[in-house]
Amino acid sequence: MVKTRKFKRGQMKIQQMSFMLIAVFLFFALVGMIVLSFMLGNIRESATTLKEQNAKLLVSRMASSPELWCGEVYEREKTDCIDLDKVMALKSNIREYSEFWKISSLEIQKIYPKAIPDKITECTVANYPNCNMITLINKKDSYDVSNYVALCRKEVYNNKIVNKCELGKITVGYEGVE
Repeated sequence: MVKTRKFKRGQMKIQQMSFMLIAVFLFFALVGMIVLSFMLGNIRESATTLKEQNAKLLVSRMASSPELWCGEVYEREKTDCIDLDKVMALKSNIREYSEFWKISSLEIQKIYPKAIPDKITECTVANYPNCNMITLINKKDSYDVSNYVALCRKEVYNNKIVNKCELGKITVGYEGVE
């Protein structure tokens, strides 16, 4: 009889210990999951911040890319200058460049002087240069970063071909991290 009581008491202690070990394991697993969710949230935030910084760098370099750069204006190289004639030619062949810059939207807007007050007119071959917005890429909603640039194009003035420059804004959109 004494042996059975000791055996039952020992068995009870083993069960208590196993339940305690399971409880401690579940507690640490729960704490680990909470810490992991905070870390994943920070990783998503960091990824979005990195994409935003890359978009800011890209928008500052975009005007100097060979596809958009206006080159020499008034016998001097210009920075942050976009050749609208090149942009219009690029617009008709944008399918070939749709994945080139890895962005979700690219828009160029004329700010000053305004061609049509308070009305945004998309540029086409038919209405160019009497328009104020060129949309090259517009895949979906995105986070936008913009920069001010000079928008230059060739124009005939007094039987001479001259560069006419206006103030504009280039906007690059990038996708956030879900």
